[in-house]
Amino acid sequence: MSQRVVVIGAGPTGLMLAAELALAGVECTVLEKRADQPNLTRAFGVASRTLELLDARGMADGLVARANVVPTAGLNAGVTIDLTRIPSRFNFMLITPQSITERTIERRCAELGVRIERGVELVGLTQDADGVTLSVVDADGPRTERAAYVVGCDGAHSTVRAALGVEFVGRENRTPITLADVRLTDAGTGAVNAAVSPEGVALLVPFGDGYHRAIVWDRRNDHLPMDAPLELTEIRDAFRRIAGTDHGMRDPRWMSRFLSEQRQAARYRVGRVLLAGDAAHTHSPIGAQGMNTGIGDAMNLGWKLAAAVRGTAPSWLLDSYQAERHPVGARVLRLTDGLTRAALVRSRPLLRLVQLGMRAALSVEAIRRHPRGLVSGVSISYPPHGEHTHRLAGHRAPDADLPGGRLYEQLRDGRFLLVTDDPGVADAARGLGDRIAVVTAELPADLPRTVLVRPDAYVAWAVDGPVPAERVRRVLTDWCAPARDRDATTTG
Repeated sequence: MSQRVVVIGAGPTGLMLAAELALAGVECTVLEKRADQPNLTRAFGVASRTLELLDARGMADGLVARANVVPTAGLNAGVTIDLTRIPSRFNFMLITPQSITERTIERRCAELGVRIERGVELVGLTQDADGVTLSVVDADGPRTERAAYVVGCDGAHSTVRAALGVEFVGRENRTPITLADVRLTDAGTGAVNAAVSPEGVALLVPFGDGYHRAIVWDRRNDHLPMDAPLELTEIRDAFRRIAGTDHGMRDPRWMSRFLSEQRQAARYRVGRVLLAGDAAHTHSPIGAQGMNTGIGDAMNLGWKLAAAVRGTAPSWLLDSYQAERHPVGARVLRLTDGLTRAALVRSRPLLRLVQLGMRAALSVEAIRRHPRGLVSGVSISYPPHGEHTHRLAGHRAPDADLPGGRLYEQLRDGRFLLVTDDPGVADAARGLGDRIAVVTAELPADLPRTVLVRPDAYVAWAVDGPVPAERVRRVLTDWCAPARDRDATTTG
């Protein structure tokens, strides 16, 4: 049986997943329909939690050095959301074209030996108990390939999802979205700024390289054909009507028009075929959640799928991808749909009422924490697994200085990380193979005495006090050990 995983789609989600599989020693091939590598720029924001995940693989600092750090987000309701209050090393939104993020992850794929084949289109697939057969077409004609698993990271119009017959539940937004990267004579403060009126929404996002992303939802275009010619004059006119100024827009380097959708796949897994990124969920770009959610999917799935391929995964592990990530996708759809509906209110009095309500609510710090957590991704958590769970189980792992480097630096080999000040716990863990890195150290006083961190930087298990060695072995075997050791522990 083939032990290879084939990923369909070489966007940020597909590349991140391929890198995770390769890091775990699993052979992975990425098939991409595009023959070239266009300068993709639709996504622009890298959120705090995404930067933490990239930090756990050594990619965050280089990306931050090349991009624009934005500490606040300004709303026309008179509210500024202070991102510096996010409890993270990356307490800001990073503004950078999707192409930069994509190239950063692709370089990692190259370092890990991932094979990327471009100009290869998937036209169908079938699966059986032992693997998946793919029908593809490239410049040389049709052929078939065999894989242990296939993951569709091929966008909102996913061929993989269609081949599975998985329903893509939701609706299409009626108002087209217009995008342009432009220079501004009046660049303003350099923060993300939005203007909202009954005419629509106009958003400016600074890239930090002299260009801004101009995003417009123009209610006058509700029934405009998608193939209508797009000129800069249309975008300038919309900004004047909605925001009161076009900021002296000039020199567009890229423009596009598209209709966004609010849809989610009913299932993320069908047998040996899985979905991630836009193939699993797509939504309005308000909130800059799309690419971030896709990278989160890839980090969650990568180590689980690698364990399934190697035969070291417990029976529940691969299904936990659906259980953990489907609710996250649904939450993102609720967030972006709510923001879009609130912004596109047609009635001026009702819009004013919405804005006053936002201003009043977000003046309270306890309430501000909620949207900060949603937009930044730091509030994403998963249901805890197992009995006697700790309050941190399923939550993002806190960073901490440890002997040999920060906790997130010590996750970079893709293994589980056990941090404990108990020599007995450390000894029990060291007898369970090389899937667990063990650090004997005392964590800060507000953290548990022992913490097991998953490869995707979430807490698997934690305890505040002493714990018997037998319980340690049972927990670690459940999460980390080869199947033969897990069976032996269960029997014993």
